[in-house]
Amino acid sequence: MEITKRLLFLDDIRYPIEAYHYTKQDIFLRKDWHIVRNYEQFVNRILEKGLPEMISFDHDLADENYLKQDSQEFVEKTGYDCAKWLVEYCMDNYLDLPQFYCHSMNPVGKENIESLLKNFKNL
Repeated sequence: MEITKRLLFLDDIRYPIEAYHYTKQDIFLRKDWHIVRNYEQFVNRILEKGLPEMISFDHDLADENYLKQDSQEFVEKTGYDCAKWLVEYCMDNYLDLPQFYCHSMNPVGKENIESLLKNFKNL
């Protein structure tokens, strides 16, 4: 029987132990993280397995996620898009938001994700 991993780590390149090195958060030392690398994997994992107990977000999920030339649109979906989807999923299904952390090194992206999730949690 597979043990369902209850921690979800969203990052296109890093692993939880790498996030521990710069955050010093002990949660990243746990071995039961399930790693997803992009928006589609993030959504599919939650739809298939349900909400984890905790999600750690990165913002920049691929080189292509940077702004299109002469536009304010991202080419690829970011961790912020994942957070927006999560909020809508929780609202649509009357679920509480899981615990979350944002390990992104992008300060603006990190602030955007944290603000969105904290505002929803405080509704």
